[in-house]
Amino acid sequence: QVQLVESGGGLVQPGESLRLSCVASGSIVSIYAMAWYRQAPGKQRELVAEIINGNSYYTGSVKGRFTISRDNVKNTLYLQMNSLKPDDTAVYYCNAVKGRDNYWGQGTQVTVSS
Repeated sequence: QVQLVESGGGLVQPGESLRLSCVASGSIVSIYAMAWYRQAPGKQRELVAEIINGNSYYTGSVKGRFTISRDNVKNTLYLQMNSLKPDDTAVYYCNAVKGRDNYWGQGTQVTVSS
């Protein structure tokens, strides 16, 4: 089993930045893909960014503003979020893929409001 714990969410004003962290523990060997998803009230969960085999991918609405990275020594996934907009408000979830198994964190709230 893999456990994922997110942190770093909070309330910020438009244009400000946040960095989310996700610490992985447990049977973490052979995790080959990690990602950040988000879910706003009344909307479906959507993919924000992911890392697969060292390559990063982003959804169009965050491209150029968000950066996903992974520290394999610390077993931590990061999401640097710059130039935040109100539409970025959501619960952000960490995701990890190991073989056929899919793991999720509990989520961390990001609120962008003036």
